[in-house]
Amino acid sequence: MSAFDPVRSFRKLAYNNALANVRLHRACAALLPGEFEAKRVSFFPSIKATLNHILTVDWFYVDALEGGTLGLKAFDIEEPYDRLDRLSQEQADVDRRLVAFCEGLTPETAMRIIDIQRDGRIQRERADDVLNHLFQHQTHHRGQVHAMLAGSSVAPPQLDEFVVSDDARFRDAELMALDWDETKLMR
Repeated sequence: MSAFDPVRSFRKLAYNNALANVRLHRACAALLPGEFEAKRVSFFPSIKATLNHILTVDWFYVDALEGGTLGLKAFDIEEPYDRLDRLSQEQADVDRRLVAFCEGLTPETAMRIIDIQRDGRIQRERADDVLNHLFQHQTHHRGQVHAMLAGSSVAPPQLDEFVVSDDARFRDAELMALDWDETKLMR
């Protein structure tokens, strides 16, 4: 057994995030015409609005983690994508960036201070705190989409089968979609 890796959990959460997004977006692709944008009861008024929010917040924080200065421009268009296929591609792109960031994380870089561009100020936070915040945000809003799917023609998919090895039998389709294998997840 190797030594404890204090940043392994961030890699696992980044993998989980990407895999859960693949599964959730695939479920949403099966919605009947009009269901994606249909008004629903939740924090955001539709599946479309919620998935766009997840994406723009990911743009905002992943850019900051990478040292960028996108800042609040990430939110210039509240719902940048009307079509799920384009939104899904953009989500997959930012998910890959987040995975790459977490794969390069070390205990030292996890403690690095991240500059987050806010309106008229710079918020300064540790990278590990930003990552914890971002993963919580993603989980929170994916859960809302999950609940909204329950009121649609599509059954909400299982979203928590991506971290432990015993769940390997449930995630083949998502691993294939990302061109990953089990050894990546178990590092």
